Amino acid sequence: MSSSTMSPQQILDSSDIVFNCSQVQKASDLVANQICQDFESVEPIVLAVMGGAVYFAGQLLAKLTFPLHFDYVQASRYGMQTSGAELIWKVEPPLNVQGRVVLILDDILDQGITLAAIKQKCLDMGAKQVKIAVLFEKVLPNKKPVQADYVGLQVPDRYVFGCGMDVYGWWRNLPEVRALR
Repeated sequence: MSSSTMSPQQILDSSDIVFNCSQVQKASDLVANQICQDFESVEPIVLAVMGGAVYFAGQLLAKLTFPLHFDYVQASRYGMQTSGAELIWKVEPPLNVQGRVVLILDDILDQGITLAAIKQKCLDMGAKQVKIAVLFEKVLPNKKPVQADYVGLQVPDRYVFGCGMDVYGWWRNLPEVRALR
C-alpha cells in the first residue's frame, strides 16, 4: 500500500514525533518575542501563506503587541503531493504592500522556492522591506534562495507534518510535528 492510499490513521501510526506540543509552543513564544522586539515601532502588513500558515498565524497573532494589518497570500508548489512542482498563485499579495514593511508568516522554510517568490512579488509591488517568520525550517545540505528572519525550530530532512503542514491533505491540525518513516 502506498502512502497516498493509506488512511489518515495509518499515516499517523507510521510516523515518528519530531517535536511535541510543548516544544512547538515554546518555539512559537520565542519567535513572537523576537518579532515584538523588532516591530515595536513598525506597523507592518502581516501576510500568512495559506493554508500552511493558519496554525502558526493563529498562535502568533495573539502574541504580537503592536498594531498591524493582516492579510494572506496563497501560492503553492505541492497541492496534494509530497514533492514540489511549478508555483501556482491562487491569491497574490494585496496592493497595500506598497511602501510598507511586510512580515510573511509560513509553516516551514523547506527548499525556499515558494517563500522566495512571495518575497520577491512583495518587493516588486513596492514593499519597503520584507521579513519572513517560519515556525519550522528544514535542514538541507543545499543553499536556499531565501532565508527566514525568524525561525522557531529546525526539522530534519524528512517529510514532516502537523502544526499547519499536511501529508496528502491530512493532519494540518496536529499540535505536534511528525515525520513519515
